[in-house]
Amino acid sequence: MNFDGEDLSHLSMTDRLTADETHLFRGCDLTETDFWGASLAGARFESCVLEHTDFRKADLDSAVFTGGGGLRARFADADLLDAVFTDVDLSSAHFGGALLTDAAFTGCRMIGASLTGSRGTGFTLSRSNLTMANLGGCSLRGQTLEGIRFDDADLSGCDFTETVFSDCRLIGTKVLRTVFAKADLRGADLGQPDDVKLRALSGAIINQTQANAILAARGLTVV
Repeated sequence: MNFDGEDLSHLSMTDRLTADETHLFRGCDLTETDFWGASLAGARFESCVLEHTDFRKADLDSAVFTGGGGLRARFADADLLDAVFTDVDLSSAHFGGALLTDAAFTGCRMIGASLTGSRGTGFTLSRSNLTMANLGGCSLRGQTLEGIRFDDADLSGCDFTETVFSDCRLIGTKVLRTVFAKADLRGADLGQPDDVKLRALSGAIINQTQANAILAARGLTVV
């Protein structure tokens, strides 16, 4: 079933969608649209408004989202296995309890998004803004993270074992019980880590410039 440029805001769509069809939403207004528990496996959402859209408990396996977006979309307890988000505004989106195994977020604006409590074996991030996001307890181990902004994000309890950070920012991040064992942080802007953050970074790899900046902030000069 195709929806092209339609205003579906504030409507309940769950009963209108069948599991034996692939659905396309192109340029639709989905403000506060109710997809709770809907069958949307393989669906495509292209340049849609997703303001307060409710995808809770929906089947979004292999769904594709490109462009568009909005504030506070709700994906709690949804199935997002192999879902792809590209250039989508997911600011303040909520993914608590969602199955995110092999989901991919590329070029997304995820300011204030909450991924803590999500399920699965891990998702991927690339070129995305996660300022003030909450990723508490998520695993991103072994990945190459490129162009990620984690400023003031909560990364408490996250696993970054052997993760490579390239052109990333970690300024003001919360890293309580975060694991950076063998993580390569040479491509990350660490800001001015305090003692708590430095303890969390134990086992990580940094470069000489970063080490000099850390020591200089503590009144030491490297010659």
